[in-house]
Amino acid sequence: MTTASKIAKEIGNTVKKAASRNRGWFDPHMAAASCAIDERVPLVDLVVEIRDARVPLSSEYELLRNFPLSKRIVVMNKMDLANPFYIKGWMRYFRQQNCISYGVNSHNKDNVKGLLNFIQAQLRELKQANRQFSETIIVMLVGIPNAGKSALANSLHQIGRISAAEKGKLKHAMVSPQPGETKDISSMKIGSHPNIYLLDTPGILPPSIHDSELCSKLALTGAIRDSLVGQKELVQYFLAILNLSDQYKKWEKVLTNRGKLSFAESKQEHSGCSQLEGKQRKQHLMDHTQDLIVHDVRRALFDVISCFDGNLECEDDMLKLIEAEFVALREALRIPEERDGDVDHKVAVKLLNLYRTGRLGHYTLDPLPITLCNHL
Repeated sequence: MTTASKIAKEIGNTVKKAASRNRGWFDPHMAAASCAIDERVPLVDLVVEIRDARVPLSSEYELLRNFPLSKRIVVMNKMDLANPFYIKGWMRYFRQQNCISYGVNSHNKDNVKGLLNFIQAQLRELKQANRQFSETIIVMLVGIPNAGKSALANSLHQIGRISAAEKGKLKHAMVSPQPGETKDISSMKIGSHPNIYLLDTPGILPPSIHDSELCSKLALTGAIRDSLVGQKELVQYFLAILNLSDQYKKWEKVLTNRGKLSFAESKQEHSGCSQLEGKQRKQHLMDHTQDLIVHDVRRALFDVISCFDGNLECEDDMLKLIEAEFVALREALRIPEERDGDVDHKVAVKLLNLYRTGRLGHYTLDPLPITLCNHL
């Protein structure tokens, strides 16, 4: 077991304990939505299961395990955040399981248009096989929380209406980085001739999850509320994954090309501007998503990991490295020392956001099956 897996199990156990104390993620809204979806699933023409491409197996929608494969498409969303090598492997895995699958980035119009065409092609095949298809076709989107269902529903609705040259006000499903914001099932039109309607549904998790590491993966990717474990612990898990990967090595060329400007030199450079420019630049530098700060975050992590001479398979050594990374990140993220403030918490909140938006690389947390790895 790797040190990252050990940390993941500890975090997963924390999540499960917190969930058992205060209902956890399976609140009355999710319980009611689960029943509503379960009642409607047998009545729809096609089910599109949205999974997170970073966790293609861990983000499985358990209620569909016994649903016919011929009436289901597994869509791996957030492809832009996952490792491209693993995406190809998981697509091959689904093919071996006789499962229809597709990969998409819901924020890429060409990707979404391709998915819409793919869905329409699958519906045509189903219609040929089943002559009793009605003139109005219902497609249901299902998945775990924060897999990107609502964002994808909005994109499919917009592109579908444009393709059909239909007029009228567009509908919008609520989109939020927080899990569990979609409370009700909503309907959107995505096609004409025949009319195709899409049902966007709330994200559903099983009432309990026994696998601790699976809990950690869902928490890190945002499917489970951060409040059940804490951002600092989640960032420790992410840093353990980063430290054991070769992702940080890919930054070396980019960091070199942009110059080896130290944090002190960067501060000195900005101090020469006028008071007004200085105030504007200060506001700019407080935004951790700006390229300059992301560059400094990558450099800080690269320098700390590269200089580390401990054993990353030793949990104590890994934790020492993570502690050193937190110290370096305080300066990279421009977080001032505060007497009563939790500096590490502020580091964690910002770093977690950079990970979840793909600014620190592309990661797939679910390893490919060993038999599949041998063929790639």
